[in-house]
Amino acid sequence: MTWSADNLIFRPEQCNDTPGVVNRVSTRDAGWDLLGCEIRSLAAGEQWHHDSEGCEVALVLLGGTCSVESNRGNWQLGGRRDVFSGVADSLYLPRDTQFEVCAGDDGVEIAWAWVPTDRDHEPKRVAPGQCQIEIRGGHNATRQINHIIPPGFDCHRIVACEVYTPGGNWSSYPPHKHDTHTETPDGALLEADLEEVYIYKIQGPKGYAIQRVYTDDRSLDAAVVAHDNDIVLVPEGYHPVSAAYGFDCYYLNFLAGSAQSLAASDDPDYAWTKDTWNHQDPRIPMVSVDPGAS
Repeated sequence: MTWSADNLIFRPEQCNDTPGVVNRVSTRDAGWDLLGCEIRSLAAGEQWHHDSEGCEVALVLLGGTCSVESNRGNWQLGGRRDVFSGVADSLYLPRDTQFEVCAGDDGVEIAWAWVPTDRDHEPKRVAPGQCQIEIRGGHNATRQINHIIPPGFDCHRIVACEVYTPGGNWSSYPPHKHDTHTETPDGALLEADLEEVYIYKIQGPKGYAIQRVYTDDRSLDAAVVAHDNDIVLVPEGYHPVSAAYGFDCYYLNFLAGSAQSLAASDDPDYAWTKDTWNHQDPRIPMVSVDPGAS
Protein backbone atom coordinates (compact mmCIF):
# COMPACT_ATOMS: atom_id res chain seq x y z
CA MET A 1 0.00 0.00 0.00
CA THR A 2 1.12 3.55 -0.70
CA TRP A 3 0.72 5.54 2.51
CA SER A 4 -0.27 9.20 2.70
CA ALA A 5 -1.84 11.63 5.16
CA ASP A 6 -5.26 10.63 3.81
CA ASN A 7 -5.09 6.90 4.54
CA LEU A 8 -3.08 7.06 7.79
CA ILE A 9 -5.98 8.58 9.73
CA PHE A 10 -9.48 7.25 10.42
CA ARG A 11 -12.12 9.68 11.66
CA PRO A 12 -15.39 9.00 13.55
CA GLU A 13 -17.59 10.22 10.70
CA GLN A 14 -16.50 7.16 8.72
CA CYS A 15 -18.46 4.99 11.21
CA ASN A 16 -21.76 6.86 11.36
CA ASP A 17 -23.66 3.88 9.93
CA THR A 18 -22.68 1.45 12.74
CA PRO A 19 -24.66 1.92 15.99
CA GLY A 20 -22.45 2.11 19.07
CA VAL A 21 -19.20 2.30 17.11
CA VAL A 22 -17.43 5.65 17.47
CA ASN A 23 -14.44 4.74 15.27
CA ARG A 24 -13.01 1.54 13.88
CA VAL A 25 -10.05 0.15 11.91
CA SER A 26 -9.96 -3.46 10.71
CA THR A 27 -6.94 -5.21 9.24
CA ARG A 28 -8.59 -4.87 5.84
CA ASP A 29 -9.07 -1.13 6.38
CA ALA A 30 -5.45 -0.73 7.43
CA GLY A 31 -3.98 -2.98 4.76
CA TRP A 32 -1.91 -4.92 7.25
CA ASP A 33 -1.97 -8.40 8.81
CA LEU A 34 -2.69 -8.43 12.54
CA LEU A 35 -4.14 -5.47 14.41
CA GLY A 36 -7.71 -4.24 14.47
CA CYS A 37 -9.22 -1.77 16.92
CA GLU A 38 -12.44 0.03 17.75
CA ILE A 39 -13.92 2.68 20.03
CA ARG A 40 -17.36 1.62 21.22
CA SER A 41 -19.87 3.60 23.32
CA LEU A 42 -22.77 2.04 25.26
CA ALA A 43 -25.59 3.91 26.99
CA ALA A 44 -26.67 2.96 30.53
CA GLY A 45 -27.82 -0.67 30.59
CA GLU A 46 -26.96 -1.26 26.94
CA GLN A 47 -25.33 -4.59 26.08
CA TRP A 48 -22.77 -5.69 23.53
CA HIS A 49 -22.09 -9.32 22.69
CA HIS A 50 -18.96 -10.61 20.97
CA ASP A 51 -17.06 -13.84 20.29
CA SER A 52 -13.30 -13.40 20.05
CA GLU A 53 -13.05 -16.58 17.93
CA GLY A 54 -9.42 -16.88 16.74
CA CYS A 55 -8.26 -13.58 18.25
CA GLU A 56 -6.91 -12.43 21.59
CA VAL A 57 -8.60 -9.25 22.78
CA ALA A 58 -7.72 -6.26 24.96
CA LEU A 59 -10.53 -4.08 26.37
CA VAL A 60 -9.57 -0.67 27.81
CA LEU A 61 -12.22 1.44 29.53
CA LEU A 62 -11.97 5.07 28.45
CA GLY A 63 -14.73 6.16 30.80
CA GLY A 64 -17.71 4.87 32.76
CA THR A 65 -18.40 1.44 34.24
CA CYS A 66 -19.53 -1.94 32.97
CA SER A 67 -19.81 -5.61 33.79
CA VAL A 68 -18.29 -8.30 31.59
CA GLU A 69 -19.73 -11.81 31.64
CA SER A 70 -18.04 -14.55 29.65
CA ASN A 71 -17.26 -18.24 29.37
CA ARG A 72 -13.87 -17.34 30.94
CA GLY A 73 -15.15 -15.47 33.99
CA ASN A 74 -17.02 -12.35 35.11
CA TRP A 75 -15.69 -8.89 36.01
CA GLN A 76 -16.84 -5.45 37.16
CA LEU A 77 -14.78 -2.74 35.47
CA GLY A 78 -14.38 1.00 35.39
CA GLY A 79 -14.65 4.07 37.54
CA ARG A 80 -12.90 6.98 35.83
CA ARG A 81 -15.21 9.57 34.31
CA ASP A 82 -13.01 10.00 31.25
CA VAL A 83 -9.38 9.46 30.28
CA PHE A 84 -8.27 12.72 31.93
CA SER A 85 -9.63 11.77 35.38
CA GLY A 86 -7.79 8.54 36.18
CA VAL A 87 -5.89 5.44 35.08
CA ALA A 88 -7.50 2.81 32.86
CA ASP A 89 -9.24 -0.35 34.02
CA SER A 90 -8.62 -3.06 31.40
CA LEU A 91 -9.25 -6.68 30.55
CA TYR A 92 -7.30 -9.20 28.47
CA LEU A 93 -9.32 -12.06 26.97
CA PRO A 94 -7.93 -15.06 25.06
CA ARG A 95 -9.18 -16.56 21.82
CA ASP A 96 -12.50 -18.42 21.77
CA THR A 97 -14.04 -16.18 24.44
CA GLN A 98 -17.73 -15.38 24.22
CA PHE A 99 -18.42 -12.26 26.25
CA GLU A 100 -21.13 -9.72 26.99
CA VAL A 101 -20.46 -6.15 28.10
CA CYS A 102 -23.27 -4.39 29.98
CA ALA A 103 -22.88 -0.64 30.58
CA GLY A 104 -23.30 0.79 34.08
CA ASP A 105 -25.57 3.61 35.20
CA ASP A 106 -23.58 6.33 33.44
CA GLY A 107 -22.80 4.31 30.33
CA VAL A 108 -19.35 3.23 29.21
CA GLU A 109 -16.86 3.98 26.45
CA ILE A 110 -14.40 1.23 25.53
CA ALA A 111 -11.43 1.02 23.20
CA TRP A 112 -10.54 -2.52 22.26
CA ALA A 113 -8.15 -4.36 19.98
CA TRP A 114 -8.15 -7.82 18.47
CA VAL A 115 -5.22 -9.80 17.08
CA PRO A 116 -5.23 -13.32 15.57
CA THR A 117 -3.45 -15.99 17.59
CA ASP A 118 -2.86 -19.73 17.65
CA ARG A 119 -2.04 -19.76 21.36
CA ASP A 120 -4.07 -19.99 24.56
CA HIS A 121 -3.56 -17.68 27.52
CA GLU A 122 -5.46 -16.95 30.72
CA PRO A 123 -7.86 -13.99 30.95
CA LYS A 124 -6.65 -11.20 33.19
CA ARG A 125 -8.06 -7.97 34.51
CA VAL A 126 -5.50 -5.16 34.70
CA ALA A 127 -6.83 -2.86 37.42
CA PRO A 128 -5.68 0.77 37.61
CA GLY A 129 -3.37 0.00 40.51
CA GLN A 130 -1.66 -2.71 38.47
CA CYS A 131 -0.55 -0.31 35.73
CA GLN A 132 3.09 0.72 35.92
CA ILE A 133 3.24 4.52 35.58
CA GLU A 134 6.36 5.87 33.87
CA ILE A 135 7.43 9.49 33.49
CA ARG A 136 9.48 9.63 30.29
CA GLY A 137 11.44 12.35 28.53
CA GLY A 138 12.30 15.83 29.74
CA HIS A 139 11.67 19.55 29.24
CA ASN A 140 8.78 19.96 26.77
CA ALA A 141 9.14 16.33 25.69
CA THR A 142 7.95 15.06 29.09
CA ARG A 143 4.98 12.69 29.06
CA GLN A 144 3.29 10.08 31.24
CA ILE A 145 3.00 6.46 30.13
CA ASN A 146 0.63 4.01 31.83
CA HIS A 147 1.64 0.47 30.88
CA ILE A 148 -1.53 -1.65 30.53
CA ILE A 149 -0.29 -4.73 28.64
CA PRO A 150 3.50 -4.32 28.72
CA PRO A 151 6.18 -6.53 27.17
CA GLY A 152 6.33 -9.74 29.18
CA PHE A 153 2.56 -9.86 29.79
CA ASP A 154 1.07 -13.35 29.53
CA CYS A 155 -0.35 -13.04 26.02
CA HIS A 156 0.77 -13.74 22.46
CA ARG A 157 1.16 -10.47 20.58
CA ILE A 158 -0.78 -7.52 22.04
CA VAL A 159 0.96 -4.58 23.72
CA ALA A 160 -1.06 -1.65 25.09
CA CYS A 161 -0.27 1.59 26.89
CA GLU A 162 -1.87 4.99 27.36
CA VAL A 163 0.14 8.19 27.05
CA TYR A 164 -0.56 11.67 28.45
CA THR A 165 1.10 14.69 26.85
CA PRO A 166 0.53 18.20 28.28
CA GLY A 167 -0.44 20.91 25.81
CA GLY A 168 2.60 22.29 24.01
CA ASN A 169 4.71 19.18 24.64
CA TRP A 170 6.17 16.58 22.30
CA SER A 171 5.61 12.87 22.71
CA SER A 172 6.98 9.69 21.11
CA TYR A 173 10.16 11.76 21.04
CA PRO A 174 12.89 11.53 19.93
CA PRO A 175 11.24 9.93 16.91
CA HIS A 176 11.55 6.15 16.98
CA LYS A 177 10.55 3.27 14.73
CA HIS A 178 9.79 -0.42 15.05
CA ASP A 179 9.33 -1.73 11.51
CA THR A 180 12.20 -4.23 11.17
CA HIS A 181 12.77 -7.34 13.26
CA THR A 182 16.45 -7.11 14.25
CA GLU A 183 18.40 -9.29 16.67
CA THR A 184 22.00 -9.43 17.87
CA PRO A 185 24.07 -12.52 16.95
CA ASP A 186 23.19 -14.05 20.34
CA GLY A 187 19.46 -13.50 19.82
CA ALA A 188 18.80 -10.33 21.83
CA LEU A 189 16.00 -8.29 20.29
CA LEU A 190 17.06 -4.83 19.09
CA GLU A 191 13.92 -3.84 17.19
CA ALA A 192 10.55 -5.51 16.58
CA ASP A 193 8.38 -5.23 13.48
CA LEU A 194 5.11 -3.84 14.83
CA GLU A 195 1.79 -2.55 13.56
CA GLU A 196 0.59 0.30 15.78
CA VAL A 197 -2.43 2.54 16.26
CA TYR A 198 -2.81 5.82 18.13
CA ILE A 199 -6.33 6.35 19.49
CA TYR A 200 -6.66 10.03 20.40
CA LYS A 201 -8.54 11.97 23.05
CA ILE A 202 -8.01 15.73 23.29
CA GLN A 203 -8.97 17.78 26.36
CA GLY A 204 -10.91 20.66 24.86
CA PRO A 205 -13.36 20.83 21.93
CA LYS A 206 -11.01 22.74 19.62
CA GLY A 207 -7.83 20.90 20.53
CA TYR A 208 -5.68 18.77 18.27
CA ALA A 209 -2.34 17.03 17.95
CA ILE A 210 -0.03 16.74 14.98
CA GLN A 211 1.63 13.44 14.19
CA ARG A 212 4.34 12.93 11.60
CA VAL A 213 5.03 9.47 10.15
CA TYR A 214 8.16 9.13 8.03
CA THR A 215 10.79 6.65 6.88
CA ASP A 216 14.55 7.08 6.44
CA ASP A 217 14.25 7.27 2.66
CA ARG A 218 11.17 9.56 2.88
CA SER A 219 9.13 7.20 0.68
CA LEU A 220 6.63 7.85 3.47
CA ASP A 221 6.63 11.35 4.93
CA ALA A 222 3.21 12.52 6.09
CA ALA A 223 1.82 14.79 8.78
CA VAL A 224 -1.73 14.36 10.06
CA VAL A 225 -3.89 16.49 12.34
CA ALA A 226 -5.58 14.32 14.97
CA HIS A 227 -8.70 15.36 16.86
CA ASP A 228 -10.80 13.68 19.54
CA ASN A 229 -11.56 10.01 18.72
CA ASP A 230 -9.37 9.94 15.62
CA ILE A 231 -7.24 6.83 15.02
CA VAL A 232 -3.83 7.17 13.37
CA LEU A 233 -2.03 4.19 11.84
CA VAL A 234 1.71 3.63 12.10
CA PRO A 235 2.50 0.94 9.51
CA GLU A 236 6.22 1.78 9.43
CA GLY A 237 8.67 4.57 10.11
CA TYR A 238 9.24 7.14 12.84
CA HIS A 239 6.15 8.73 14.38
CA PRO A 240 6.53 11.71 16.78
CA VAL A 241 3.55 13.64 18.19
CA SER A 242 3.10 17.28 19.16
CA ALA A 243 0.17 18.44 21.32
CA ALA A 244 -1.30 21.86 20.51
CA TYR A 245 -0.50 24.47 23.15
CA GLY A 246 -3.37 24.81 25.64
CA PHE A 247 -4.86 21.37 24.95
CA ASP A 248 -3.73 18.27 26.80
CA CYS A 249 -3.44 15.19 24.62
CA TYR A 250 -4.13 11.53 25.39
CA TYR A 251 -3.52 8.59 23.13
CA LEU A 252 -3.95 4.87 23.58
CA ASN A 253 -1.45 2.69 21.76
CA PHE A 254 -2.23 -0.85 20.65
CA LEU A 255 0.63 -2.74 18.98
CA ALA A 256 1.16 -6.21 17.56
CA GLY A 257 3.82 -7.79 15.40
CA SER A 258 6.88 -9.98 15.30
CA ALA A 259 7.34 -9.99 19.10
CA GLN A 260 5.40 -9.03 22.22
CA SER A 261 7.81 -6.14 22.66
CA LEU A 262 8.36 -2.40 22.35
CA ALA A 263 11.93 -2.72 21.05
CA ALA A 264 12.56 0.31 18.83
CA SER A 265 15.27 2.38 17.16
CA ASP A 266 15.56 6.15 17.58
CA ASP A 267 16.07 8.38 14.57
CA PRO A 268 19.83 9.10 14.81
CA ASP A 269 19.25 12.68 13.66
CA TYR A 270 17.29 13.40 16.86
CA ALA A 271 18.54 10.87 19.41
CA TRP A 272 20.99 13.47 20.81
CA THR A 273 18.09 15.42 22.31
CA LYS A 274 17.90 12.89 25.17
CA ASP A 275 21.23 14.21 26.45
CA THR A 276 19.80 17.73 26.87
CA TRP A 277 17.08 16.76 29.35
CA ASN A 278 17.97 17.94 32.86
CA HIS A 279 14.47 18.39 34.28
CA GLN A 280 10.92 17.19 33.67
CA ASP A 281 7.68 19.08 33.15
CA PRO A 282 6.01 19.61 36.58
CA ARG A 283 2.58 19.10 35.02
CA ILE A 284 3.41 15.39 34.88
CA PRO A 285 1.93 13.10 36.15
CA MET A 286 -1.40 14.20 34.73
CA VAL A 287 -3.47 11.36 36.24
CA SER A 288 -2.94 9.02 39.16
CA VAL A 289 -4.55 5.97 40.71
CA ASP A 290 -7.40 6.49 43.13
CA PRO A 291 -6.13 5.07 46.46
CA GLY A 292 -9.45 3.25 46.81
CA ALA A 293 -9.25 1.61 43.36
CA SER A 294 -8.97 -2.17 43.35
